[in-house]
Amino acid sequence: MGEEIEGGAGRVTAVAGLCIVKGLIPARHRMPSTPNALSGRLAIRLLALIALCLLPEPPRSGPDGLLEAIRERELLSVHTRNTPTTFYEGREGPTGFEYELMRRFAGQLGVSLTLRADHHIESALAAVRQQGDMAAAALPLEPGRPGVIFSRPIIALEPVVVYRRGLPPVEDPGSLVGLAIGTIAGAGTGRVLAEVKRELPALEWVDSAEVEVAELLGMVEDGELDAAVLYDHQFRLNRLFFPGVERGFPLGDPLSMAWAFPAEGGLALAEAANRFLAGLRESGELDALVARYFGHDDYLEYVGTRTFLDHVEARLPDYAALFREAARATDFDWKLLAAVGYQESHWDPLATSPTGVRGLMMLTNATAGDLGVDDRLDPAQSIHGGARYLRQLHERLPDSIQGDDRLYMAMAAYNVGLGHLYDARRITETRGGDPDRWRDVRESLPLLQEREWHSQTRYGYARGGEPVLYVRNIRRYYEILSYVERSRRQFPLLDTRARDPEPSG
Repeated sequence: MGEEIEGGAGRVTAVAGLCIVKGLIPARHRMPSTPNALSGRLAIRLLALIALCLLPEPPRSGPDGLLEAIRERELLSVHTRNTPTTFYEGREGPTGFEYELMRRFAGQLGVSLTLRADHHIESALAAVRQQGDMAAAALPLEPGRPGVIFSRPIIALEPVVVYRRGLPPVEDPGSLVGLAIGTIAGAGTGRVLAEVKRELPALEWVDSAEVEVAELLGMVEDGELDAAVLYDHQFRLNRLFFPGVERGFPLGDPLSMAWAFPAEGGLALAEAANRFLAGLRESGELDALVARYFGHDDYLEYVGTRTFLDHVEARLPDYAALFREAARATDFDWKLLAAVGYQESHWDPLATSPTGVRGLMMLTNATAGDLGVDDRLDPAQSIHGGARYLRQLHERLPDSIQGDDRLYMAMAAYNVGLGHLYDARRITETRGGDPDRWRDVRESLPLLQEREWHSQTRYGYARGGEPVLYVRNIRRYYEILSYVERSRRQFPLLDTRARDPEPSG
């Protein structure tokens, strides 16, 4: 799902019919994320790129053949996966840890980037042997695999065992015997289990290329599996969506993530990638990207009432007037806007998310530009801009969605984007639910994490469990703020004393 073409003049989202090196994008793949018609300039660029794809490809053989071909056609073609650690359409546009690396590598080569992102691990490796320039799909480094050359290690992959809450603690390899265990085919975790099996011959497991991390964790939580083996960073990114799954213990030695290149293309492209990765590591940029994508797994944690009330007293007074002004201008309850702001940044005007959105209301660069916000870190601009954006989303929803359902869906779109929300509404309808009711749509949103469902949608993979928790948290914060406001109206003297206590002694 989803192909991106990116170059020095900016990113172009590929449309149906655009050639990807040697093949056509299937018609089901993602269209431009905005509903507006393509501008004349964009259409011209797309025609130029189509023409590029239709030109005969230079030979890939020889020591520098593939790298020369990429530079001649000015296009790097990558096989990848539509997952949170590789590539997906996020709130701020295309994102993902490996997407960031691919984008920067293409930029260093001075070429555009196109992605084929409907693969699983094994199909990405098979495809790169036949067409395309490289595979970047959370691949485990596997020297000696026929037909491919691997890059230097990018990051360490730590295998961990996770298991269903309620089972006896799974604390060591011996406790795995007799359990129904699953893992993802080709991810490298099967090799780790095979090493353990040498010491524990009774150990059994199943692996599948047709599941991703969310499906695997869902199978554990639902009881189809007792346990699973995946990588630690994958579990941390998904743990909040699967509260019925516990972390067990690290299993075996860490593996390494790497890129793969076709062996027939020579060594030059792999050597260029190795120089690029070494430069990122030496400059500290690689560590920064790892921290940005994998170092924050608590964004959606619900802050307890005591902590929230402490922030109400210590932080909210600085911004309450701005929230009230923005509420009057957009016809929202100011406490709702304040609750959104707290969920986004904990009322920190300098906040930056793992994916790069910034400010008290966490506006993306593109959204800020559309709203006329030139300084996302200015609290007034951020609050007013966030309120206007929420109002725009509210008004763009179909008229058939009414009342609180409309508000909750607008809030979900603030988090995950309108495109993914519409995908979830279509899934809801397919499943026999009411796409105009939040209670039904919130059941469908997490399915955007599962390949079976997101492969049928227009916008592909999304962290669909995230907007469900996001809306839930905002509703809780709003209820607490409403309670505090009612209490202050009813007991103004007590509130005054609480805020300005008399000196003791």
